[in-house]
Amino acid sequence: MSVVDSDFSILSEDFAAAPDRYFAQLREQAPVHYEPAIDCYFVSRHEDVKRVLTDHELFTTEMLQVRAEPVMRGPVLAQMTGAEHTAKRRIVVRAFTGSALQDQIRVIRTNAAELMAPFLPLGRVDLVNDFGKPFGMHVTLDVLGLDRKDWQQVAAWHSGVAEFITGLNLTPERRRHCIDHAERLEAYLLPVIEQRRRNPGDDLISQLCTAEFDGVAMSDREVTALIINVLVAATEPADKTLALLFKHLIDHPEQMAQVRRDPDLLGAAIAETLRYTPPVQLIPRRAEKDTVFAGTTVPAGATVFCMIGAANRDPDAFSAPDTFDIHRPDLGTARSFTAAAQHLAFGTGLHQCVGTAFARAELETVAAMLLPLLDEVRYSPGFRYQEAGLYTRGPVALSLDFTPVRRRDTVRT
Repeated sequence: MSVVDSDFSILSEDFAAAPDRYFAQLREQAPVHYEPAIDCYFVSRHEDVKRVLTDHELFTTEMLQVRAEPVMRGPVLAQMTGAEHTAKRRIVVRAFTGSALQDQIRVIRTNAAELMAPFLPLGRVDLVNDFGKPFGMHVTLDVLGLDRKDWQQVAAWHSGVAEFITGLNLTPERRRHCIDHAERLEAYLLPVIEQRRRNPGDDLISQLCTAEFDGVAMSDREVTALIINVLVAATEPADKTLALLFKHLIDHPEQMAQVRRDPDLLGAAIAETLRYTPPVQLIPRRAEKDTVFAGTTVPAGATVFCMIGAANRDPDAFSAPDTFDIHRPDLGTARSFTAAAQHLAFGTGLHQCVGTAFARAELETVAAMLLPLLDEVRYSPGFRYQEAGLYTRGPVALSLDFTPVRRRDTVRT
């Protein structure tokens, strides 16, 4: 089926089943694809995506007022510009870098060891549902300073927030459901914010409560929005990228063997996973003026979705882009987790993901722990791999068998 067919839709079940099958056709035949049902434009070439994400005057984050603010309960970092953006971003980034990051690596190790321990003697684990999802929530709650025993309740509210932000054509009922979840999450957070203002600790919520911008402390609404911002952003890598990393290494046993022999290759394997199968597939912006891409005019005021998955497979940016290769010369592991990254999994420019260093530390720490423990790791018999998601995408499950670990002292925190 040709992408230029008038009936092709990014919202179709065919596309949802395997978006990567359509990436090349989109880039070549419809680099600016219009979806009339949602009145949005989709750009798929690396060069065009990079242009949209780096030209902050021509392509703004205005639409987040509608797409994110109702469930974030206030303005998010990506909506801010200038001194406010710099100051507030610095507060959040400080919590995920330097000495704070070293403390978090200990938290990451402890959480990973505790969660994996029951599965080691069994020799079987679903890396998404048994491990990745609870792990992502546990670590994020620990960093924020929220009670880990509430993780399932917070995860349920969080799923409503995430559905609202990532849903491209939600029904009024689903919108109401999502906003209800966000309101409950806000009600849960407000007493915590009040308590941290009175009695701050070392956690991120305390830092947000005590930080000042232009000599004024942030309001409860601003703090709530930043907490939910972190909650949504920080839980993504754990259940999606970690499982995708293991999937790609299992599918490429020679590369798995190389990573096992040389742990220094782990960073490259994670960077290539992010390029090959980025967990965030779409990033929206609003065109402030009529703009021409590849001969097609995107009108002022239109929402433009950057197709990160398609851009990361563009042969103009990467050689043999549909091949998973941890040794590719055009990736550059060292810069893959910085603003100079060639892949666009973390976005790029002013609003590049604030948690990039944290995501790298989290993924490297956990993968380095799990690889030696999951000896002879392979898909469980009868397991059928499936991915889901249009805006964010990852495995529905990843059931793995491995050599059972007999001794209890194998996992050290």
